[in-house]
Formats: sequence, C-alpha cells, structure tokens
Amino acid sequence: MTEKSSTKDTGAINFPDLFDFSNMPSMDELLGDDSGTTFGEGSIVNGKVVEKRDSGVIVDIGYKAEGFVPKDEVVDWKAINPGDEIRAILESIEDEVNNMPLLSIQKAVAQEAWEHFFKNHEEGTVVKGTVKHRVRGGFIIDIGVDAFLPGSQVDIVPVKNLDELVGQEFDFKILKINAERRNIVVSRRELLEEAKARRRASIMAEILPGQLRKGFVKNITDFGAFIDLNGIDGLLHITDMSWGRISHPSEMLSLNEDVEAVILDVDREKERVSLGLKQKTPDPWESVEEHYPVESRIKGHVVNVMPYGAFVEIEVGVEGLIHISEMSWTKRVTRASDVLQSGQEVEAVVLDIQRNSKKISLGLRQTMENPWVLAAEKYPPGTRVSGRVRNLTTYGAFVEIEEDIDGMVHVSDMSWTRKINNPSEILKKGDEVDAVVLVIDPEQQRISLGIKQLMEDPWENIDSYFQVGTPVDGVVRKLTNFGAFIKLDHDIDGLIHISQISDERVEKVKDFLKIGETIEAQVIKIDKNERRIGLSTKTVRDIPVIGDPAAKTTNLKPGDQMVDVGDVFDIAIEASENESDDGNNDK
Repeated sequence: MTEKSSTKDTGAINFPDLFDFSNMPSMDELLGDDSGTTFGEGSIVNGKVVEKRDSGVIVDIGYKAEGFVPKDEVVDWKAINPGDEIRAILESIEDEVNNMPLLSIQKAVAQEAWEHFFKNHEEGTVVKGTVKHRVRGGFIIDIGVDAFLPGSQVDIVPVKNLDELVGQEFDFKILKINAERRNIVVSRRELLEEAKARRRASIMAEILPGQLRKGFVKNITDFGAFIDLNGIDGLLHITDMSWGRISHPSEMLSLNEDVEAVILDVDREKERVSLGLKQKTPDPWESVEEHYPVESRIKGHVVNVMPYGAFVEIEVGVEGLIHISEMSWTKRVTRASDVLQSGQEVEAVVLDIQRNSKKISLGLRQTMENPWVLAAEKYPPGTRVSGRVRNLTTYGAFVEIEEDIDGMVHVSDMSWTRKINNPSEILKKGDEVDAVVLVIDPEQQRISLGIKQLMEDPWENIDSYFQVGTPVDGVVRKLTNFGAFIKLDHDIDGLIHISQISDERVEKVKDFLKIGETIEAQVIKIDKNERRIGLSTKTVRDIPVIGDPAAKTTNLKPGDQMVDVGDVFDIAIEASENESDDGNNDK
C-alpha cells in the first residue's frame, strides 16, 4: 500500500506548472507582425498582391490575416497582378463582408498627397490646377488635392458660360489653407489682376499721344465705348468715333469687337487714356473748299430736319444747311419739313463755306430756274396782266398773276380819284382783276401793280369837268364825323365839310345826309395838286359867286378835320359871312 501510494505521488502531474501563462504572447503581439509593425485603423501599410479575384485583390500586409482591396479601389485593374507592391490605408481590421482587413489604395494616395501638399505649399503660392467640376458657389479644382475656387474668384470679368471652364488648366493662387479640415481656397482672379496691373504699368510707361493701339470693346455706353488696351482701359468718346453724325456708339461698335484706335491724350497720374477712331483719317473739312467750291452742285441725303432748315450730309463728316429761305423761289416756307424729309436724296448748290466754324450754306431753289427772272422778261413795266386776288392786307392786295408769282397793288394805286384807306373798300379775296405792271424786281422778288393805271387820270382834265361855283349832282358815298364824301361824275369824290351842310348848326352829319342819297351841291374849291374838291350844299342858296370864282380859294388853308379829300373851308365860309355882314351894315 505504501509503495503504490509513493509511486502515485511520484508520477503525479503538477497542474500549476502545466498552465503557466507567464510566457504567453499578448493580444497586441498577436495583432502585430514579427517586424514590430503596428496595425491600426487609418494607418498606412505596405503590401504585396498575392491573389487577384473578380471582386478585388488579396494583399499580404504582414498581418496575421491578409488584407482585401476592392476592385473599384484599383485605378488600373488590368495592370495589377500578383507580386505587385501597393500602399494602402487600413480602413477596417475586419471587413463584415469578407471578414478580412479592408484596405483603400485611393485614400492612401489622397492622404499622402495632402501631407505632401501641406508640407510644400503655403498661402500665397501659385499652383497649376485643373477645373474638375462645378459645385454650389464655385468650382472644385484639382491641384494635386481638391481645392475650392469661389465664383467671384474665377475671372476679372463676368464669364458667360462657366461650364466651358471645366477640364481647363489654369494657374491659381492659394488664398487659404486649413490643414485640419483639409480645406484649400484658391483664386484665379487675383493672378489676372496682378498680371493686368503689370501690363498697365508697362503700357503707361510707353504709351504716347498719336500712337495706334489695338484693343477690344469692353463696354458700350450712351456717351462712348471703353476699349481694353491689353490691360488698361481707354475711353473712346462718341464725338471721336466718326467725322460724320452718329446717334449712339452701338451704330459703329459691338462688344468684344477688335479695334485699332489713336491715342489722343494720356493722364498718367489718373491712368486715363482718351482714344479716337476718326483721327485715323484726315478731317474732311480741311479740303472742303477744294472739293465743294461756292456755286458748285452737290448731292447728299437729309440727315436732320429742323424747323428753320434741313441738314444735308455731303460726305461722311461734312454737312450743309439748307435754310427755309433757300428752299423755294416763290413759296413762303415756314417749316423745312413741308419741303424735305429725313433720308431724302437731294441736289443743292453751295452758297457759302465757313471752314473754321465748319458751316456750309446750301440752296435748294438754286437748282431750279428762277421764275422771277423769267417774270422780269415776261412782264416788263407797262405790261397788262390779269389775276386773282389771293390776299388782302391793310396796305394793298396781292394778285396772283401766275402760279406762285404774286404782284402787289398798293392802296395808292387802286384809284385816281378816291382816297382808299383799306383795299377791302373796292376789292375782296377771290376777285379777278386787271392791272398794269409798274415795277418788277427779280432780286427782291417783288412786282408792283396798279389798277388805276388802266384808266386815264381824270384829274389831268379836271378843269373841263368841274369849275368853282358851278352846281353839281352827286351821291353820298360815305359819312364821317367831319362831313360827307360825295361821288361825282368821272368817279371823283368831293367833300362836304360839316360846316358846309346847312345854315343851321350841324351836330351830326347823319341827321342831314344819308348814304346813297342824291344831292345837289356847289363846287367851292378845286386843288389839282392835292386832288381835292370841296363842296357845299349851303352855298347853293346862300353864297353867291362874286368876281373870279377861283378867288374864293385864294386864302384857303387845310382843315384839321379834312382827312381824305378836301381842305377845311372855314376861311372861305368866314369870308362869305363877312361879305354878307358888310352888305347888311351898308343897308
């Protein structure tokens, strides 16, 4: 019993020795490799492709388990083969799908690119980049890593089609770098502005008045156009675009059009440049007198019509004015638009040139035969004419003797015997009358006519018709406040002064005489020089003719109230009354 027991004790297993865990590897050692590499999610690892499957590649990364790279992570799938070295990020220790470590080649590339970029670039540096695609507010730019280009930093001028920029390569300036957020903001505009500033400084240093410079139309306004001269803007004013007339710059230029202009003025302090287009050609006014001498005929078209005349463009930059007074020989033109219209082609004669003030006077009527010259030949003084009364004025009547040719009959040439105060006393508009041409003046465009000249002047033989002291019959033609006019034979008027109407005191002529009434009177005065005959109804009964009848008028003087025909015969009346008084006294 004792031996068994001893044998049993000797062969017994010591359990504590069997389960000694002091030399057992840790979990970290189990997850690591023999080289001491630590595998953690997000770390970059090196590996070798050991197998290529349809869904991806199996990669030995020195880990206890091989890693898996999905097919879409391989840029060139056909080119990758077992044995190829790769560098990837450990995204997950155990993928839920493959139960293997999940690797990403592209994220490794991106991370290394960011690290390289942040290490080698800083804000303000210039990099090349390609526009990848549009995003809200701007573009994503590939500069080795993705950067953001705000829309306001694309260009110095608005871009019409932003989509055209996608895929294009440009230089960009780094405005901001945020390494923690992996955020980079770039600008193309700043580089363009810096380049423009350099070009502007270079141009301002060498630009001079008189030079020809090329550029393009950057903007058009009502007063002109701004031309981009490769970095500096010049103003081309509307007045310097053409020697001719233009109403708006868009008639000559369009946006983005290439132009070549003359430098007119340079303000280096304010960096302003004035440009001209018309100065590329000579001023047409310099040779206008040679091309269009006075009395020469020109052709042109009406470019502007004003009330006082029409402007005619003879050539680009040269205009002449046809004044309304030079539009017709015969018609009174009150508005130029009654004769000419804008755009109308006309022929005119050069009347005057003022080169310094750039004015040319033109005549339209001079292209036609002057009807007044023909009228002077056709109607010499003494010619008898007929015509229609076209118009009446206070001083005469205008008679149309042929189309657009009027002659004027003055009131003094309407009657030999009557004092005509207004032509309406014997004529009215539309009457057909005969007349004699007295004077014709083609230069002043005037014809004087006479109606009375068609008849013999009765005053030439007045002595054979009337004598002082003889009785006459007549018709009351007109009443005035100072007397009455009596129509006698031969259409001669005599005047009965109010004092010669009656022995009674006459307050109103109309109380004693009526128009149209036939009366008997006595001639008391004849004045051939003044063409006046004085009458009296009172003397027919009361004033005897004594001695020489002409003696009664010897001491007569003009009366204040005799406005038309006779003198006032107060002295004669007083003389007659004195004779009567003397006779009575003698008795």
